[in-house]
Amino acid sequence: MKSATPAQKLTKTNAARLLDSLDISYELRGYEVDPEDLTAISVARKIGLPPEQVFKTLLSHTNTGEHLFAVIPGDSELDLKKLAQAAGAKKAELASLKDVEPLTGYIRGGVTVMGAKKPFPAFADETIELFDVISVSAGQRGLQVILSPTDYLRASEASLADLTKAPAGDAR
Repeated sequence: MKSATPAQKLTKTNAARLLDSLDISYELRGYEVDPEDLTAISVARKIGLPPEQVFKTLLSHTNTGEHLFAVIPGDSELDLKKLAQAAGAKKAELASLKDVEPLTGYIRGGVTVMGAKKPFPAFADETIELFDVISVSAGQRGLQVILSPTDYLRASEASLADLTKAPAGDAR
């Protein structure tokens, strides 16, 4: 099965419509999808941004059953203890892949906070503020939205938190 070309992918998504409604400027950037490699690092390479500027959105849930979005740099790993702490919960874990689409309306590789089926609380890693622009999924595989971190935080209503595991050898 051949994926659509980037030019074919530049359609308005719910995320783009939300940004339009908030009068937020952004760029849609398409890329060729490899279903075998949906990593944010691969996406970063394809759209020409460093992996730390391409943020991935992960669905998780707490010990009380509340679902949350965690938005972290593409080259980082989510620290579930830090996410739980940010959410005021005892424990957090990643949601099952089979639950992602029914809960968010998005498939793996296309998950975004913006325009999701249900407005779950969102937490963005504090490093998001280090950049002039960031990239997040526009709500479908093969399409990223590039915008300022300030505009993303406003559109997603995400709270800032330290969410990533320290790199090996880093005593954070």
